[in-house]
Amino acid sequence: MHHTNPISAITKGEIKVPVIAHVPHGSTFIPEDVRRSIVLSDSDLEKELLLITDRYTPELFDAAVDLGGIALVNNYSRLVIDPERFEDNEKEVMASKGMGVIYTRTAYQQVLRRDLSGKEREELLSTYYRPYHRAVELEVEGILDRFDRCLIIDCHSFPSKPLPYEIDQDPNRPDICIGTDSFHTPKVLIEATLSFCEANGIKVAIDKPFAGTYVPLECFGKDGRVSSIMIEVNRSSYMNEETGTKATQFICTKELISNIINNIITRCC
Repeated sequence: MHHTNPISAITKGEIKVPVIAHVPHGSTFIPEDVRRSIVLSDSDLEKELLLITDRYTPELFDAAVDLGGIALVNNYSRLVIDPERFEDNEKEVMASKGMGVIYTRTAYQQVLRRDLSGKEREELLSTYYRPYHRAVELEVEGILDRFDRCLIIDCHSFPSKPLPYEIDQDPNRPDICIGTDSFHTPKVLIEATLSFCEANGIKVAIDKPFAGTYVPLECFGKDGRVSSIMIEVNRSSYMNEETGTKATQFICTKELISNIINNIITRCC
């Protein structure tokens, strides 16, 4: 089993603001031993990665680092494990789509993986999932120790048209989706994001087409010092969804996201 650190912590020197940009779905890397459990051909796997990867999100959201925060970036594809799923499939709504913590189905609901043994499942969890979460928890603890508060910006993108696995099949999609949690997303945080988008003519929706936001399990529903908001960007605003290449408007979209992050930090940190 591959043992590279599952997460990268990116900073520019000393952390100056209590902000973590969490980037869980931006990588396409799949270790060879994990690849062997995936039944897709190489070409079909490339197509699946194009559908399922939040391409360029580490770059799109790097203003959090530029402004003195830290980025925590998943080094592996979500097809290895998805760190934003519950480990227990009984608690995970997406498990019914074959897309729990370890995906068994593709975005089009075809078979992705051969059946794993209990030992193989445990190896994936112990090698990738749990070390990932512990690394995030340690970074959050460090920021809480220093600032007594921590803001997580959960960084994603979404396809311009719904994929078959998605719960929300409404084809009318916004430019930006804001994801919230009733305990960890204060109203001022929602308002700071919403008002900036609306003032700049950006079509924005709250918890649609995707809802919720990432909080480490040890803090979830318990520690009010940890706030979190998810920002999802419509992929059509920055990339060619057919090829995966950057679109001409990439820089403009990146600047927009940078301004959103700057506004959040200014108003909420």
